[in-house]
Amino acid sequence: MWRVRRELAVFKILGALACAGLGIYWWFEGDTRGVILAVPAVVLVGAMGLRDVLAPVRLAADESGITVVHGFASRRHVPWDAIWDIKVDVRRRWGLRSEMLEIDTGDNLHIFSPHDLGTSPTEVAAALRRRGT
Repeated sequence: MWRVRRELAVFKILGALACAGLGIYWWFEGDTRGVILAVPAVVLVGAMGLRDVLAPVRLAADESGITVVHGFASRRHVPWDAIWDIKVDVRRRWGLRSEMLEIDTGDNLHIFSPHDLGTSPTEVAAALRRRGT
């Protein structure tokens, strides 16, 4: 079972609260542009934090297959025989290295970042390959 780290969810919620506080401050100061910037930030960062609270487990594996978060917070079970490919996409840009776990089921491509999994996608891919065989 791979989940979002609690610290990350807390930081997102605190970020949304900070943006809300700034928006309220700018509202009383009469700064319309600040309020216009704060409202979408509160909604987006708050929604990301809420998703981390409602669906912290992004990927789970058992004998019958995997369960992935689908959409905002719903879950979908995928049997092992429906999984076409499990791979890690590694990219280098501007001196930074990023990894994304890709699980191809034919109809859907489920993509997970290290933040979604709480660990390295390479380790998760290896564990899934061992479990699925």
